[in-house]
Amino acid sequence: MKVASIDAYSLTIPFRQSFRHAAAERSATQSIWIEARNGDGLMGVGEGCPRGYVTAETMGTAAAFIRDCIQEWRGKCPDPQSICNWVRSHSTRIDANPSAWAAVEIALLDLLARERSVPIESLLGLPRLEGRFTYSAVLGDSGRVVFETQLARYLQSGFRQFKIKLSGDLRRDGFKVRALAAAGISPDLVRADANNLWSRPEQAIEFCKALCFPFHAIEEPLRAGDYEGMRRIAGALGTRIILDESLARSGQLDELPKADGIWVANIRVSKLGGVLRSRDCMHKARERGLGIIVGAHVGETSVLTRAALAVAGTMRGRLLAQEGAFGRHLLAQEITNAPVEFGASGVLDADAFGICDRPGLGFDVVRPNLHLRNLAMRH
Repeated sequence: MKVASIDAYSLTIPFRQSFRHAAAERSATQSIWIEARNGDGLMGVGEGCPRGYVTAETMGTAAAFIRDCIQEWRGKCPDPQSICNWVRSHSTRIDANPSAWAAVEIALLDLLARERSVPIESLLGLPRLEGRFTYSAVLGDSGRVVFETQLARYLQSGFRQFKIKLSGDLRRDGFKVRALAAAGISPDLVRADANNLWSRPEQAIEFCKALCFPFHAIEEPLRAGDYEGMRRIAGALGTRIILDESLARSGQLDELPKADGIWVANIRVSKLGGVLRSRDCMHKARERGLGIIVGAHVGETSVLTRAALAVAGTMRGRLLAQEGAFGRHLLAQEITNAPVEFGASGVLDADAFGICDRPGLGFDVVRPNLHLRNLAMRH
């Protein structure tokens, strides 16, 4: 069947509590929402998260990209191979607009899989989604009371792995690591995300040594792309380096200095430009000996959580960690009556959600009308 229409919206859902890190503070989602329909009115949905400090995208640039390309997608009879071909032949355009394309790609895959009455894994030849996925606790750059409250809730729920956001304020961050240590949490179970805090390796090294808490890994301590500086930090601190903003496309893996065992790739579907590119980047990173984390943007709905599960499912038992799946733990409202979100101990049981063998993404969307703003580009 042909794609009869593609509608694009901005999606804004309030958070139950604001989330802050060194690069931004957020109290609501900032997502582009895509609805693709065939001639029978069957709908597939997609989501992307434009982040200026990650890929230089904005809602405006995402809308412009979709507006420019929409006629290429509408009226076509897509199949998995034609979507793969479009991704390969338009890599430069997707590099500049990864979250916008991610939203469109997910919507097209969801629609196509629903037409064929198969889950997206079957459509793409990926392993069947099944079993349990365990997520990390993520603690933002909050004040003392909020940090302690969130940490207590995570511990009560049984989380084992933790990621904290650094502020660059020694007293503020010192309190965080002391709270972790007092709770009996080993540094081997904690990752720190600096969100490109420092301009020179020496600054990061001095600061982290002063914390006296040897993190298992540090994410993006320097400006994006300063691979040599980050390699120096890893050597001085005896830690690993997680690449996030510094890994927005798979070609950047070719720029990494040789350093056995220190690099970890943070694979985020929206950041990398969809499920197909995320899968390919993950396998390329794995072939080069990098550790793998399947990550998420703050404020993702069940759509991106479900898309990331398709990617994570190809690396079962080999992931260092998985992030996201917050659902109603963070969002005031979800886009489905059965949100795909973690439960006790950070575990998401895909079989229990009943999404493994259902068509497309595997759940019914409750259209979030109150939080959608039409970007006026329907064709």
